[in-house]
Amino acid sequence: MTKILFHLAFPVTDIASTKAFYVDGLGCLAGRESDNSIILSLYGHQLVAHVVDGELEPQPGIYPRHFGLVFECESSWMALLEKVQEKRLKFYQSPKVRFADTPLEHRTFFLSDYSGNILEFKHYRFESAIFGETSYNQIGDVISISKKQKHLVRKE
Repeated sequence: MTKILFHLAFPVTDIASTKAFYVDGLGCLAGRESDNSIILSLYGHQLVAHVVDGELEPQPGIYPRHFGLVFECESSWMALLEKVQEKRLKFYQSPKVRFADTPLEHRTFFLSDYSGNILEFKHYRFESAIFGETSYNQIGDVISISKKQKHLVRKE
């Protein structure tokens, strides 16, 4: 079977701080680079950071937009957590367990890069929760979305 890679393009304020976070901090491999963009390999998936003019509007929280990885192996998740702590990357939300003692139980933490993009890294106790367990309706944390956020979510 042919390998298929995930691709994500996202905004950043500059290339230097992006490399510091993703390459030096998370251990991504750097690919092609220009003054305005850099291609990164995050565990074999293609991220492309594009510099935008002006300030990036800070997100009001982890919803509605963040990205990251789901680790099938808990030891791999732990290894990344240890690297993040060693490199002193900024936690947006510290490591925690969600939905403890249920089929949806997972360990998670969130980071914020230097441009304000939020990343989540998680490991499900039961692999069936990644795409299954459809009899449950819990997804993420309970949140309160403002009218402005609801309008933005509906537009997209």
